[in-house]
Amino acid sequence: MLRRLGERLGFTRRLGFRLGALLSVAILPIGLISLVQNLHLSREAMRGADIAILGRTASAAAGERALLQSALGSADALGPAVLSAMDDPAQCASLMRNFIERSATYVYAGFVPLSGLSTCNSNENVGATADMRDSSAFQTFVETPGTMVRSIDRGVVSGRSVVLVMQPLYRDRQLLGYIGLSLTHELLRSTHAINFGTDGARIVTFNHHGDLLTSDSDPEDPMADLPRDTELVSLLSRTETTFRSLSNAGEMRVFTVVPVVPGLVYALGSWSPTIAGIGLFELSRFGAILFPIALWLVSLAVAYFAVFRLVLRHIGELRGQMRRFAIGDRTAPPPVLKDAPTEIADVSQTFHNMARILIRDEEAMEAAVQEKTVLLKEVHHRVKNNLQLIASIINMQSRMIDDDDAKQVLRSVQDRVAALATIYRNLYQAEHLDAVEAGRLIEDIINQMARAALGGSAPIRIDTRLSQMTLLPDQAVPLSLLATEAFTNALKYAGKGPDDAAPWIRITLKETEPGQGLLEIVNSVGSRVDASQEGTGLGSQLIDAFSIQLEGEVELGVQDNMFHMRLPFRIQKPTGSSSNMPRNVVLTSAARDGARH
Repeated sequence: MLRRLGERLGFTRRLGFRLGALLSVAILPIGLISLVQNLHLSREAMRGADIAILGRTASAAAGERALLQSALGSADALGPAVLSAMDDPAQCASLMRNFIERSATYVYAGFVPLSGLSTCNSNENVGATADMRDSSAFQTFVETPGTMVRSIDRGVVSGRSVVLVMQPLYRDRQLLGYIGLSLTHELLRSTHAINFGTDGARIVTFNHHGDLLTSDSDPEDPMADLPRDTELVSLLSRTETTFRSLSNAGEMRVFTVVPVVPGLVYALGSWSPTIAGIGLFELSRFGAILFPIALWLVSLAVAYFAVFRLVLRHIGELRGQMRRFAIGDRTAPPPVLKDAPTEIADVSQTFHNMARILIRDEEAMEAAVQEKTVLLKEVHHRVKNNLQLIASIINMQSRMIDDDDAKQVLRSVQDRVAALATIYRNLYQAEHLDAVEAGRLIEDIINQMARAALGGSAPIRIDTRLSQMTLLPDQAVPLSLLATEAFTNALKYAGKGPDDAAPWIRITLKETEPGQGLLEIVNSVGSRVDASQEGTGLGSQLIDAFSIQLEGEVELGVQDNMFHMRLPFRIQKPTGSSSNMPRNVVLTSAARDGARH
């Protein structure tokens, strides 16, 4: 697993990747500085946008603020007059009607005692009593007396949808009731329309208890533009702030909270992100992050392109030249790189000179080797001719001798000389002088000896099982001579097999395991079991000598009417150009592990 991971991460060792990493580290501080500065500017711009939205919300609520503060001041001003006229209900009611007639702002004015039955009010019916006990505003005042502003869907006296301003009235610290002034919702919303003036923006006012006072939203759904799952009273802690949230209509909006009458009435501005400019600032914040990253990437790309043009492409071309030269391209010395930096050009020139010298030396060496090969093959050819001439002379001499024993001796000498001639013939006919095909060589010798010994008849059946085995000449020659002597003995002692079957000889040459060879010659002996006895003649001595040269030990024995001669030996593989092993060339020192060509 670690090896597989190493292969996957092999690209990290490339020069281009490492240069890119170093350039990234070098350019990174500049990008970080730019990122910090841009984020700081974005935050400052965002803070300015928040302040601007708060100002616009406060400006939109300015008209309503003026009306409510005026109502509170008027209620305070009516207090002393009500105290002086409280004992005369008619006078007090006249006071309230005169106040309403002089002011076009209010639709109701009156004093409500703690009993909830008001006779001092601006009701046109003189002397009528207004019962406020069922009013939610009265009930709230009784529970928590104090200055407050409440929204009433239908006023008891005016019969209209109003916003009631309630100011408590005291006499010597004794709470008597409250003075109430009513303003219509239309009047308060009209101040929003005049001052707000932006399509898609909404303003909502609410009191300190979280009760809705006025709203610019759809009258059928006044809560549509308020933040979802949020109580208005919980927004009191967010005054002078902005925040984003989903509205009850499911739209993402920007909300601001500002005080209209501190402690009593607050305004909630509801803005679409487009109108508020928040989307633009978010885009600028995104750009503040994206721009330094883009600048960093562009700088990295430019730097990498410059490095590629100056270094990497020349190194890649030089590497390609080295690879082609390493796998044997000797048509011409690699050209010197043009337009390369001086250092790389010097390397290219050095490689060009080295390649030119190597090509020249290799050509000279190949010519010398070719010449020596031709000379050596000529020597082998002449030795073969001389050995054949000697064999012919011995044959001529044997014809002139009448003694059978002498003829037999000369015959054995002739076979050995002929075998040597066959060996040298194979040597000069071989493509490579340092490698001999042992199987073919032994087969040629066996066939030659069988034809000479048996003539045209075939009283002995010969079975050859010779595998291809490439050996050095120092092993092939003694192995062939040993096979010659063993085959001669097999021809001499081969007898009929069981049931008078024809005599037979089997010659086997194979590789039993990597690096280990086996030569085995088996022949039928019939009733001539004395053939198993160890010989004391020249042939036996030669077999022992050849086995010593092969660093092996001959095994002889008779079993099941068969005579066995076995020679296990160690194979010395040729190491030159004639080897059958594939040539593995590592193209570069930075090649991957296991990358071969």
